[in-house]
Amino acid sequence: MGERVRRVVIMGAAGRDFHNFNVFFRDNPDYRVVAFTAAQLPDIWGRKYPPELAGSLYPDGIPILREEDLPEIIRREKVDLVVFAYSDVSHQYLMDRAAIAQAAGADFMLLGPESTMLKSNKPVIAVTAVRTGAGKSPTSRRVAAILKERGLRVAVIRHPMPYGDLRKQIVQRFASLEDLDRHECTIEEREDYEPHIKMGNVVFAGVDYEKILREAEKEADVILWDGGNNDFPFYVPDLWITVADPLRAGHELTYWPGSVNVRAADVVIISKENVASADQIECVRGNVMRVNPGATIIEAAMPLTVDAPELIKGKRILVVEDGPTVTHGEMGYGAGYMAARRFGAAEIVDPRPYAVGSIRETYQKYTHLGPVLPAVGYSDRQMRELEETINNADADTVILGTPTDLSRYLRIDKPAVHVRYELQEIGRPNLEDVIDEFLSKVGLR
Repeated sequence: MGERVRRVVIMGAAGRDFHNFNVFFRDNPDYRVVAFTAAQLPDIWGRKYPPELAGSLYPDGIPILREEDLPEIIRREKVDLVVFAYSDVSHQYLMDRAAIAQAAGADFMLLGPESTMLKSNKPVIAVTAVRTGAGKSPTSRRVAAILKERGLRVAVIRHPMPYGDLRKQIVQRFASLEDLDRHECTIEEREDYEPHIKMGNVVFAGVDYEKILREAEKEADVILWDGGNNDFPFYVPDLWITVADPLRAGHELTYWPGSVNVRAADVVIISKENVASADQIECVRGNVMRVNPGATIIEAAMPLTVDAPELIKGKRILVVEDGPTVTHGEMGYGAGYMAARRFGAAEIVDPRPYAVGSIRETYQKYTHLGPVLPAVGYSDRQMRELEETINNADADTVILGTPTDLSRYLRIDKPAVHVRYELQEIGRPNLEDVIDEFLSKVGLR
């Protein structure tokens, strides 16, 4: 008689958790996943992982429950194993969750690259980070531009953000801004997809990353994995690039799974050197060299530009920042705040007195936030609450420090200035050197 089927809970945030299920648990008769739990993001629990994705072992789908209820779920469902499957958390936070699971009687597991990475039939360049907001997206855009300059077709596959109807999001392809509307994308999705689309890149995303990969391979010479948070890739990388943020020096050793990325990378980019101190840069460089002495280190800046600096100088400014960077990314402020200071704002208006609904709850949860407004927009309700908060604020100008121009999606009743930031390598080696060497190695140059 075989061993008893192990009962499993997967702790997630609508991304890595679904991927780990698909590639490791979905058709595995040795395990029965009784629930997902949801954290980090609002409004993603209370749904089901649908039967269309869950497979034949789960004809009724799998419930997605609140992480706060994990001990009760473990006891009620007689759970044997808890699998942690989301990213951008401190090592302390991670082990706290292990303690909660084990105190309730369950084993605790982290699935690694060997168990979760899929193999492509095309060369894969992966861009990952030590923390969210480190400069991963500008790096991905820079890599894509270099590949296209070499005459290569690039398919960008973006880390998942399936916050809507999962059955409609199994495989998504974005080649135009209209595709963003057709797929009813949230602000969070638009921030990551839109800059690529404006460059002429085709972006793939969704829920089933085996199917996504096979579709992308049909129209690409190179697959570019554009990671989310600080997760490691879903695909086996032939060239692994990790971006480290000196403004959070030391986090390359103390946050999971960014600490995996910095150890496994072929190339580590130290970004934001134009605004970091020499001590911060040296701290990151020293830590990288200690845990990954074989990595190529690239020095880089991320200069800011704005489209109308005259709307900032001498004005009272409301700053809207990229949501993940300043919430669970723990930055407190980002590109918008730095632009306000650089271009001579008379005052930065504190948005907290004007916050409504879930925006007010975000401030209560993330108490480290400075006088900036996080662009959380995971649902239509949140987008409307973000819009209301902006319009409530007593300010002359709104600075949008977000990757996408939010004024395209929100009715903002004040002049708005959009901040842009791109990666600029400093000296040699640079990304062109690294990519040309890689292309020669895989026979594409």
